[in-house]
Amino acid sequence: MSNSRELQEEEREVLLSIYDGDPAFKQLSPSTYQYKYGEDGDSKSFLLEISWSENYPAEKPIVNMDAFYNKHIIQSVKAHIKECILKEADDYLGAAMTFSLFESVKEKLSDLICEQPEEETAATQIQELTIQWAKQKLTTKQRWLKVLKDLYKHEITVPNLCCHFW
Repeated sequence: MSNSRELQEEEREVLLSIYDGDPAFKQLSPSTYQYKYGEDGDSKSFLLEISWSENYPAEKPIVNMDAFYNKHIIQSVKAHIKECILKEADDYLGAAMTFSLFESVKEKLSDLICEQPEEETAATQIQELTIQWAKQKLTTKQRWLKVLKDLYKHEITVPNLCCHFW
């Protein structure tokens, strides 16, 4: 375990050195890092978060695409990005990989976000949420609570909702 800590400390120093002054990079904790791709306000801009477990780099890092900043990214695109990163991480097991993963996303950015609409509409969000809700086995009360929570989370208001169904 101490070997993992040593490797993590080395990688931390390297990351902080490489990304020094890069506004897209952020260290949230000694084991959690974020990188922002794209510009604020761009419908294809997203924030990638990579966290290390105690056994990293002997095991893959934790990839998080659920940051509030990513609320506009459709779920299928988030899943695709995460899947590609974790698949690439297989090639780096046992070695420092955070920099390589961040840079790999830069190289493949257009392919990773090609399915992301230019501007997501409430109808697109509702369609995705409806598919997710249908897959869950919930009571009527649970279903309505989930619907309301998800609509609120995705900032879909009643006027937005109504205008897509009338």
